[in-house]
Amino acid sequence: MDSLINNGSQVHFGRWLIEGSPYVILFDIGAAAWNLDRWKGDLWNECSIGLPYHDREANDSLIFGSLVAWFFKELTDQLQDKPNVIAHFHEWQAGTGLLLSRSRKIPLATIFTTHATLLGRYLCAGNADFYNNLDKFNIDQEAGERQIYHRYCLERAAVHCAHVFTTVSQITAVEANHMLHRQADVVTPNGLNVRKFSAMHEFQNLHSMNKAKIQEFVRGHFYGHLDFNLEKTLFFFIAGRYEFSNKGADLFLESLSRLNYLLRVHKSDVTVVVFFIMPAKTNNFNVESLKGQAVRKQLWDTTQFVKEKFGKRLYESLLRGEIPDMSKILDRDDFTIMKRAIYATQRHSLPPVTTHNMLDDSTDPILSNIRRIGLFNGRNDRVKIVFHPEFLSSTSPLLPMDYEEFVRGCHLGVFPSYYEPWGYTPGECTVMGIPSVTTNLSGFGCFMEEHVSDPSEYGIYIVDRRFRSADESCNQLTQFMFSFCQQSRRQRIIQRNRTERLSDLLDWRYLGRFYMYARHLALSRSFPSKFKMDHLNIAPVSPANTHTLSDGKDINIKCKILYIYIYIYIYIYIYIYIYIYIYIYVYVYVYVYVYMCVCVYTLLVKILGSERFVMVFFTGDSYSHQGCVYLIKNT
Repeated sequence: MDSLINNGSQVHFGRWLIEGSPYVILFDIGAAAWNLDRWKGDLWNECSIGLPYHDREANDSLIFGSLVAWFFKELTDQLQDKPNVIAHFHEWQAGTGLLLSRSRKIPLATIFTTHATLLGRYLCAGNADFYNNLDKFNIDQEAGERQIYHRYCLERAAVHCAHVFTTVSQITAVEANHMLHRQADVVTPNGLNVRKFSAMHEFQNLHSMNKAKIQEFVRGHFYGHLDFNLEKTLFFFIAGRYEFSNKGADLFLESLSRLNYLLRVHKSDVTVVVFFIMPAKTNNFNVESLKGQAVRKQLWDTTQFVKEKFGKRLYESLLRGEIPDMSKILDRDDFTIMKRAIYATQRHSLPPVTTHNMLDDSTDPILSNIRRIGLFNGRNDRVKIVFHPEFLSSTSPLLPMDYEEFVRGCHLGVFPSYYEPWGYTPGECTVMGIPSVTTNLSGFGCFMEEHVSDPSEYGIYIVDRRFRSADESCNQLTQFMFSFCQQSRRQRIIQRNRTERLSDLLDWRYLGRFYMYARHLALSRSFPSKFKMDHLNIAPVSPANTHTLSDGKDINIKCKILYIYIYIYIYIYIYIYIYIYIYIYVYVYVYVYVYMCVCVYTLLVKILGSERFVMVFFTGDSYSHQGCVYLIKNT
């Protein structure tokens, strides 16, 4: 650090203010920008990659990478190979440091992780049929047409220079193999700090508390049109970057239109309020939204005032031993106040679809599609839409909730992404016990399909967007949401409990083993004389072929073992049941038969008066039998 500071760079060392307080080194790229031209020359001379002057992000990545390579050079010179250093670089913005470190032969074990390929994001955002044409794209041409060829070169060079290349999901590994021409060595899925979200047995109570806060917002936003029962209202949401097609907002809106039709046709009393939490360009809050919350608050204050007066007069009347006359407890002024409050809730326009004023609402993708499908929060609509084009904050005057609180208060998170290398949003829903919808094109969806036998039973609904057409995927998503609307409150509570049980599957304590393996692999490749993979007590595994839980067992294996036990129990039960049934049947049959024989024998003795004729009757001789019948008839 002293070497960098003495040469005009600003470097800060401290601790990150998160759980565990890890050490952090911060490089001020602005203070080192005066070296940009020189470092561009170094990058061209060492790696033959040129950067245009107008690309601010690429220039910043070069400054940062040069500072990182400089730091590692000073660090390794002082350590003198003891201990060995592992450098893990994430995404192409950090990849420049890897390139310069390798070109300068700095003794490092390097790992490069891509969370999404650069070109993949651009192609999917342009509505390309990405996954069906992975092997058909002309990569250089596509990158050049989008003026990101220099970024693509940085990313591809970092991938090929790293000792170990990792991706966050198996589907991203397939993508990287075609886009970057290298197969991932390890798949390192993204985990979560489950302990941070863990609420043990309180998460159901937290759901009720935060749902009440959302209901208060809905009361204000839909004032004058609040003709639906909030106790039978479900809250769905989608959140993330405003990538309309990548995040699946287009598919979601079309499915909501079909869901609205199904709920109206079936005359369902369930109402669905859908929140779109995606940041977009706005200039201020919507006046109607602010007015709605003000009307709600004013109405609440009025009811509290009348309630206090009513309670005081009722209390005094009961103390006197009188049954109160309701017409006398509330005077004319009280009725005037209440009528005024009711008049204030009258509205002659529909509740707004968005909570903010959009800068360009005529071309906004979400608003344009809302106009197309005609969901304007009408009285007859069973699906209501609220577009909140800002990330949530507890200081907001409209919806004063943090994102975590909001998620806990909702019933279902819907993330039908087309391009989602991993997808933290459905994972966060899972650890908070909230069911969610994802797709088999997201890393999270593929991870759940491989690790859980029937994800829908655990509140993870996976839409097939890879092997079905867009219309079929839309129908499948609509059916998922419609089935969810038909569940009773008890069924939803049971499902939330089952969803929360999957938390351990996403915990860093267990997913961190793949990062450990990647580091060991990098050490064995960069320092083969010191580290051997054979000596390491860790298997070269990836989530694609090894599925583990907190107790080290596979959910699929658990389910299979459970099925075997169930089959054994069923077979034993059936065997015992049949055995007991046959035993009882034979016992009763023999008992009845003997009893009938004794009765008949006694009756015949009394009728015939002699045991000789009776004994003849019980023989098989037909002559004797006929004789006995003759005697019985005549007698």
